[in-house]
Amino acid sequence: MSRASGDPFSAAFHHATDLVGKRWTGAILFSLFHGRTRFSELAAAVPGLSGRLLSERLKEFEAEGLLTRTVTPETPVRITYHLTAKGRALGGVLRHLDVWAQTWLTPGEAPNPVPEA
Repeated sequence: MSRASGDPFSAAFHHATDLVGKRWTGAILFSLFHGRTRFSELAAAVPGLSGRLLSERLKEFEAEGLLTRTVTPETPVRITYHLTAKGRALGGVLRHLDVWAQTWLTPGEAPNPVPEA
């Protein structure tokens, strides 16, 4: 791990938090863990997610090696998305986040503002 002097976080940590912290990323990945593989299934599983943003996130996940996109040449063309080993490795992280959220967060409650330093 390469760390800047005095920086307790590695560049990889920053990259990981930027990646999984993007809007809708957790919900999309969580849907993929639950067996949803087609674009329409993913879009339906995440209310409020636009098709444009879903497409953008799926391209990012593919570029990061988190999923593979398979095109089956039939009529109509069938496209499915499957998590790679790298993507499936995030399962534990997301399950822990879900347990934490179920324990500590109240649905519908406004987040507490973070005081400025």
